[in-house]
Amino acid sequence: MERAMEQLNRLTRSLRRARTIELPEDSETAVYTLMPMVMADQHRSVSELLSNSKFDVNYAFGRVKRSLLHIAANCGSVECLILLLKKGANPNYQDISGCTPLHLAARNGQKKCMSKLLEYSADVNICNNEGLTAIHWLAVNGRTELLHDLVQHVANVDVEDAMGQTALHVACQNGHKTTVQCLLDSGADINRPNVSGATPLYFACSHGQRDTAQILLMRGAKYLPDKNGVTPLDLCVQGGYGETCEVLIQHHPRLFQTIIQMTQNEDLRENMLRQVLEHLSQQNENQYLKILTSLAEVATTNGHKLLSLSSNYEAQMKSLLRIVRIFCHLFRLGPSTPSNGNDMGYNGNKTPRSQVFKPLELLWHSLDEWLALISAELMKDKRNSTNITSILLKPKGPSQQEDTIPIPTSEGASAEKRMLPAETEESKIYEVGSAQETYVDCQDVISVTANRLSAVIQAFYMCCSCQMPQGMTSPRFIEFVCKHDNVLKCFVNRNPEIIFDHFHFLLECPELMSRFMHIIKAQPFKDRCEWFYEHLHSGQPDSDMVHRPVSESDILLVHRDSIFRSSCEVVSKANCVKLKQGIAVRFHGEEGMGQGVVREWFDILSNEIVNPDYALFTQSADGTTFQPNSNSSVNPDHLNYFRFAGQILGLALNHRQLVNIYFTRSFYKHILGIPVNYQDVASIDPEYAKNLQWILDNDINDLGLELTFSVETDVFGAMEEVPLKPGGASIIVTQENKAEYVQLVTELRMTRAIQPQINAFLQGFHTFIPPSLVQLFDEYELELLLSGMPEIDVNDWIKNTEYTSGYERDDPVIQWFWEVVEELTQEERVLLLQFVTGSSRVPHGGFAHIMGGSGLQNFTIAAVPYTPNLLPTSSTCINMLKLPEYPKKEILKDRLLVALHCGSYGYTMA
Repeated sequence: MERAMEQLNRLTRSLRRARTIELPEDSETAVYTLMPMVMADQHRSVSELLSNSKFDVNYAFGRVKRSLLHIAANCGSVECLILLLKKGANPNYQDISGCTPLHLAARNGQKKCMSKLLEYSADVNICNNEGLTAIHWLAVNGRTELLHDLVQHVANVDVEDAMGQTALHVACQNGHKTTVQCLLDSGADINRPNVSGATPLYFACSHGQRDTAQILLMRGAKYLPDKNGVTPLDLCVQGGYGETCEVLIQHHPRLFQTIIQMTQNEDLRENMLRQVLEHLSQQNENQYLKILTSLAEVATTNGHKLLSLSSNYEAQMKSLLRIVRIFCHLFRLGPSTPSNGNDMGYNGNKTPRSQVFKPLELLWHSLDEWLALISAELMKDKRNSTNITSILLKPKGPSQQEDTIPIPTSEGASAEKRMLPAETEESKIYEVGSAQETYVDCQDVISVTANRLSAVIQAFYMCCSCQMPQGMTSPRFIEFVCKHDNVLKCFVNRNPEIIFDHFHFLLECPELMSRFMHIIKAQPFKDRCEWFYEHLHSGQPDSDMVHRPVSESDILLVHRDSIFRSSCEVVSKANCVKLKQGIAVRFHGEEGMGQGVVREWFDILSNEIVNPDYALFTQSADGTTFQPNSNSSVNPDHLNYFRFAGQILGLALNHRQLVNIYFTRSFYKHILGIPVNYQDVASIDPEYAKNLQWILDNDINDLGLELTFSVETDVFGAMEEVPLKPGGASIIVTQENKAEYVQLVTELRMTRAIQPQINAFLQGFHTFIPPSLVQLFDEYELELLLSGMPEIDVNDWIKNTEYTSGYERDDPVIQWFWEVVEELTQEERVLLLQFVTGSSRVPHGGFAHIMGGSGLQNFTIAAVPYTPNLLPTSSTCINMLKLPEYPKKEILKDRLLVALHCGSYGYTMA
């Protein structure tokens, strides 16, 4: 190889000096001498060297075993090609891949070389190892002008390659219109299938070649599937080729309904199908309305099948929601998308667009009947029960067989006997005239219909929403949920998964969310986290939330020596949408990037946010948590910095990055929109909290406290009188209004005094975390989301626990308690710690350093007399768990877990 390169370099220098050299006798050396001359078409030099040489012009060299004639044809060196042909070069010699010089000339569009090769009897029908002829090469590259010349020498333009593909197949696939026309004019078979049964039209559609498909159809191409039954339309939809689908429908109108029916095929990618229908919808208003109406009809049919109970729930549910998603997407793209707040089609509007919902009204009517029927039966059963939930949870038995209700039969349902899954004695069919009604007890109806009805409710919500401006909930849907409130609560009580699977509307409508919040909060923390991130990241292009930015401008370039200020500056200027999708950070003067740097950035900023130099946050009484500083205005940029702090915590939560910072319980409540209470005051002023507690616990009449609804507060070291409400200085605090006084004092200390700071923080936080999503959690869980799960040493916990009110360390209940703690997950141990102490963290140094309202206060377990179903309670100010004297370990564990997973909902913290 080195010798050859040296020879080439020597030859190049010689050519530049316009000199020739003598051709070596060794053929391998000689061919490498001649090759650059042939490539440069130096025919005189080549002629002179060959004239006095015995060199074989058909000598094959290199790994591919090509001759100099191949080189000339490939490079378009016409003069050298003619010279070699005159010297006896074989025009039909095939290299190792089976290619002749004609193949190479055709592939590269060397017209003159092709002409000369044909003059010297080059065979146009020779196939290479893949079965390709010169015509195939011209068709692949769309060399129509050359093809016109070549077909005159071809006996059969339909010669097939190894896959049975003709030149017409490949020309159609690559979209060469004039080449296709030339081949058809030359007698190419327009419907010729390859080995898998694919015709030229099939090839055109497989690559979305609209124009070549149009030519074929206009010339009478048949619409044929391949051997596997895949049609040209299937290929167009799979690729999202709307324009090609349009052409197919123009020539075969019946295919319109085929596309509509494809919305039920879960094997087709929804975004591709939607892309096709988007294009078809944009052709004209009539077609747009026709598509929407057809989709509504198919959705209605699917919905009735779902309600018939005889269908496969999973498949039918997915099909219905898929069709409705596509329908709603297309409706929103229409020329007159609603922007005035009117619920189009549902508030009496009779525009052509509103009429496309008419088929769906049959489905909504059936849904309404179902829910009304179940509601009536539940109310009938209520006479023997205290609430609907207990009706649903009571065990079935023979005595319940009379509690039966008829199952509505949708229009068009099969006349065959329809059985419920796992039909029993409680589920029988009775003939009433010509109609059929299925009767089941109320319990079975809930079991077999809840998921089905909930899926239709989700579809109903989607259709209502697509007619409303962004961010508004349809009044009709709100009215619907309120009307069927009891039944829907029964559904989610029986099967809470329905909330996560179908009741997404709760996240978009606070009014409706409030009705179900107590049920949602009772669901496992892990399930709510998954729901949170599913909706937080929905609609984003990358499933992997962290990715490398596409440009340098997307990188957050910060300075280590001024990390807080420089980070604030770059984040405020960054594109929020891109920050939601991914973060990349680089420190000025450093090369490092990646997730390690991102984690370091969040960690450093966590410490900087509470840096006393910025006066943004102050330490709580126990020294481990932070609260917004009511005097932060000493820093002129404090509100901008609070907004930035909110952005950092929102970004961290969005990207599942933990921050090394803990706030007071009241501040987490502010983030969640939960009202604070007097117990929260203990975090900043334990003594004052005790005083408030004393006021609530004692009769203050006739004590002469002389309290009014006005208090003194410290403002930059000066005491100022602040009214708790208008005219508060003249309103005396009495036994009757003391609860209001305590609440207003609490709000003043914990909220009003820092309201601007809270508002600025939330403005930044909500840039990345919607309020509707974060309310899925309580203040304890939000701390875990932001700051992670601390490690808890159970042995240290046991060692530093005290017992009171009759309990001793060796008591069976206490032993059972610690055995249960050992069995808890790390998450559940943290919940227990939060439940009793109000904090998820163990102080530095372990449990011996846990703080209470008045200083160091060990974890304490107090005895409480046992009564059935009694839950443990706690006094967080003194770190006390009030543990009933349970008779069995199993009961203790069950009651403890209920208390932990209910959090602060369903009972009061003592």
